Amino acid sequence: MFKRKSSDAEATFEVSKSEEEWRAQLPADRYAVLRRAGTEPAWSGDLLHVDGHGVFRCAGCGAELFDTDAKFESGTGWPSFDRARAAGTVLEHKERGFVMARTEILCARCGGHLGHVFPDGPTDTGRRYCVNSLSLTYEAEGEPGPEPAAADQHR
Repeated sequence: MFKRKSSDAEATFEVSKSEEEWRAQLPADRYAVLRRAGTEPAWSGDLLHVDGHGVFRCAGCGAELFDTDAKFESGTGWPSFDRARAAGTVLEHKERGFVMARTEILCARCGGHLGHVFPDGPTDTGRRYCVNSLSLTYEAEGEPGPEPAAADQHR
């Protein structure tokens, strides 16, 4: 797992918390992915296979990131999507220093690490957002959204 450069960590997001606050809010496995740019093992995520229609939210701040309509089976072992729910909900950050260059994806609301995007998607977008299940929660269509008090805890 790599550690973000300090300049990335200093970016300002709508939801901004200290590392201590994030540690207190998130279980250790989610903290490792969302705040330390970790990666869960392939085929281990609870959201790899999802039936029905709904919305995938950031597990750190609750922002709506992806719809089930954008999800597809990539065979990689991580949930994959061909597009974000709306423009500006997912930020892209070029990474250098690995064997190959790749593009990290972050939640635009809190800066949480989601995974990576690749230019090999099977749809007309040509994109494959490869996302850690631990960075997401899933809200099935028809389920109530987060309570206002719960949403406020993310601020």
